[in-house]
Amino acid sequence: MTTILTREYLDVRPDGWLDYAAKRIAQLNAERCYNRSLCEEHLNLILPSKPPFHPRQFRTCAVVGNSGDLLKTEFGQEIDEHDAVFRDNEAPVNVKYAKHVGLKRDFRLVVRGAARNMAAILNGSCADEVLIIKSVTHRDFNAMIESLPNPVYLFQGIVLRRGAKGTGMKSIELALSMCDVVDIYGFTVDPGYTEWTRYFSSPRKGHNPLQGRAYYQLLECLGVIRIHSPMRAERIQDWSDLPSKESIRLAHGAALRLKKIQARGGPLQLGPFTNCKVWGTVGRDNAGPVSGSPHMSYTRKNSNYSKWELLPFENLRREAQEHYLQMGSVSLYKMDGNKLDDLVCVKHE
Repeated sequence: MTTILTREYLDVRPDGWLDYAAKRIAQLNAERCYNRSLCEEHLNLILPSKPPFHPRQFRTCAVVGNSGDLLKTEFGQEIDEHDAVFRDNEAPVNVKYAKHVGLKRDFRLVVRGAARNMAAILNGSCADEVLIIKSVTHRDFNAMIESLPNPVYLFQGIVLRRGAKGTGMKSIELALSMCDVVDIYGFTVDPGYTEWTRYFSSPRKGHNPLQGRAYYQLLECLGVIRIHSPMRAERIQDWSDLPSKESIRLAHGAALRLKKIQARGGPLQLGPFTNCKVWGTVGRDNAGPVSGSPHMSYTRKNSNYSKWELLPFENLRREAQEHYLQMGSVSLYKMDGNKLDDLVCVKHE
């Protein structure tokens, strides 16, 4: 499942540019993009032509939350040993906290408020760290983005259920779209907590640690993620009995089939495209301009966008190549604002 907003999604989705694009731009002063050129101007800098990341691109990934739990453990080295590390908002990564949270920086999901400080957030990171804005971009962000060498994108899709609203859960969703094994740290899953804490600042009101705990535990029971916490740090955890990726895929397909049979009273073909409500086709080599912008600054043109958007297929991890071929070179997108199971499916020919 693709979790980055792309040009091909807006092109294929019915009224993608007219209706949906307007929802992703703050202070547009219009409910719809009657002037498509204006909306493209807002989005171009963060709108790749096609998905810059691929399912199974990484073997192991760590999603690091912001919980004060992290100060009770020393998972830093373990976190850094993952192929990719995902972090949230303004969470600092420095020598002071290195033994607790590590130093590796690959992806960072931020809410719009944190995105206003993107230059400060990315300070000290290499140009490879990818910043992904969770909700909407702002018309004033472009000047800031043009000054950064780091790739910046917009998050797309509601894959997990609506009860999981936090940035941490969306970071997990982002990691699941790219990784075989997802380990989570700093998510306050142990019992006994009455308030949400952060490892780098005083407790923040408005967050209840119980809201996400059940989701994380359910995902672990299903073999989707692996949880690391203070209470688990001193014991050897055995995940050998967790279902494999293939078992999860087959179970999900079977559940969808049963659901459709019940709803429509007839047999349906089982497969990954059962919920494709909208189909579109794009050229395999129709990459478009890097980062989606025809007007890039010198800094942007010489950034590491090409590491993702122009990565040759043969340079992908073998498992990622096999998955792409098994899927028939089709990208799956969640259709935001519609039924949770509906997909937009784009075939690359």
